[in-house]
Amino acid sequence: MTGREFLELDSPQQRLYLERLKRMEVIQKMFNELPKADQNLCNHGSYFLGANASLCGLAANNFFRNILHVRRASLVSALPMAVIPFLSTVAAYEVFVRKPLFSGELNCEVCTVVRGGLIGAVVGGLYPVFLALPMNASLAARYSSSPLPGKENLLRFWLTTSQPVFRKMSWGVLIQVLTGLYLATKHHGIYIKVLQQMNASRDPEELQA
Repeated sequence: MTGREFLELDSPQQRLYLERLKRMEVIQKMFNELPKADQNLCNHGSYFLGANASLCGLAANNFFRNILHVRRASLVSALPMAVIPFLSTVAAYEVFVRKPLFSGELNCEVCTVVRGGLIGAVVGGLYPVFLALPMNASLAARYSSSPLPGKENLLRFWLTTSQPVFRKMSWGVLIQVLTGLYLATKHHGIYIKVLQQMNASRDPEELQA
């Protein structure tokens, strides 16, 4: 089947796809008419969650370095711990919360808020800690800063080493959960404003323009 024949095929899937594109265009048009404060919060709010994730990564990295007595390669370990959690958190929030919400795919407020909280906890809080562990373990092995056990006691050693770090980072994870919940709640509120503007519009032809 050629591309032309595919485009001319009036299938239910195609109609649903076109309706979805049309709805996204209308939502974007109404969104552009919102106050700048709402637009900025929606477009850049995830950066705040990502910045907190960077701080969690740097804090976890510092805790592991102190426990393992790593004194070298501070910049080498700090740079990825600041950049990777930031990019991962922002990308996850955009993919699972903001984009589905403002494309009309996510209409449930509870689902939106739960997604925001989970992304804040898992990607923005716990992931940086898990990322810092293997990085500092490799540095400790490379520079022999701390005696490492054999393979038979390796799991127990890292569980014991990680426990104080996770306890210290619990507040950071809690802050990320609250931040994710707050952002998701605010973004859903902005989405409701967009829907209200769509319902208040009495000129269907203007919406289709």
